[in-house]
Amino acid sequence: MIRYPIFEKGAKIGITAPSSGVPESLHHLLHAAIERMQQRGYNVKTCPSAWRQSLVRSASDGTRGQEFNDLMSDPDVTLIFPPWGGELLIEMLEYVDFEKVQEKWVLGYSDVSSLLLAITLRTGVATAHGTNFIDLRGSQTDPTTAMWETVLQTNVHETIVQHSSTSFQQHWEHDNPTEWVFHLTEKTEWKSINKNDQEISGRLVGGCIDTIRHLIGTPYGDVSTFQKDTVGGDPLLWYFENVSLSPTDMKRTLMQMKYAGWFDHCSGIVFGRSSAEDSGNGYKYTDVYQELSDALQVPLLYDLDCGHLPPQVTLVNGAYGTIVLKEGNGKVVQRFIP
Repeated sequence: MIRYPIFEKGAKIGITAPSSGVPESLHHLLHAAIERMQQRGYNVKTCPSAWRQSLVRSASDGTRGQEFNDLMSDPDVTLIFPPWGGELLIEMLEYVDFEKVQEKWVLGYSDVSSLLLAITLRTGVATAHGTNFIDLRGSQTDPTTAMWETVLQTNVHETIVQHSSTSFQQHWEHDNPTEWVFHLTEKTEWKSINKNDQEISGRLVGGCIDTIRHLIGTPYGDVSTFQKDTVGGDPLLWYFENVSLSPTDMKRTLMQMKYAGWFDHCSGIVFGRSSAEDSGNGYKYTDVYQELSDALQVPLLYDLDCGHLPPQVTLVNGAYGTIVLKEGNGKVVQRFIP
């Protein structure tokens, strides 16, 4: 069964960097995010790794693992919230004490999703794929991103509904932030590979495809046992976001997932928006989507509010989700079923 953490207004938030930390030149961003969170009524505990960055890591793999374990064992911390993602989180997984993982939310995306998926698959504790801590430093928060609080405050057996954004950000302008940090200039349109309206339901699992693919064949990626035992045979609804995989690399990755059994008992697949570009050889991401949908005989949606072109909805690994697409607009319904 899935165990859902409890998060309340005024809770203590633990900031650790299991992947990349914040270099000194950008400490002002972390200070601003901490201040905003305190203004919202939260207490914030910051670990040393959040303020450090060397050779693409915040700290050694063992140090990162120990910080995470320490926050897990701190009775006052109810949310573990990395500043952002990175590239080498996978190094610290062997230092995470999964036997002592408690019902605490862990929230993030990008490289952090490798930790999120591993926790849910290994322990049955729900985790949340959504905004970065750093991106909450604005004086305002757009309606889509702001739902992170409401989602995390949802109780077991309750239902939470999120809607697609009206516009999204195509390019980062870190030196020119708006009041909500992002520059939401492009019209949002969720799409279906067969161009029809769709409704897909299943237990949500997924993350950044660039990084979670490396869990295949490891103790941290046992999807089959999770599907059969933890969620009682419920079908899986996969969500992915792509940072930089080319269409051919993505296809290879998806085939590996298929061969590894990750798509057994799959009800559908959704992809978030991506800044990655088609390779120029005529083979496009939409070709990959179509081929995958045909091979698995499941519906496939894309350009959802998920990933590196914000804003993004908050998706809970382990929750029973229903994703609805109608005339380019979308809705995510999540039921916190054990």
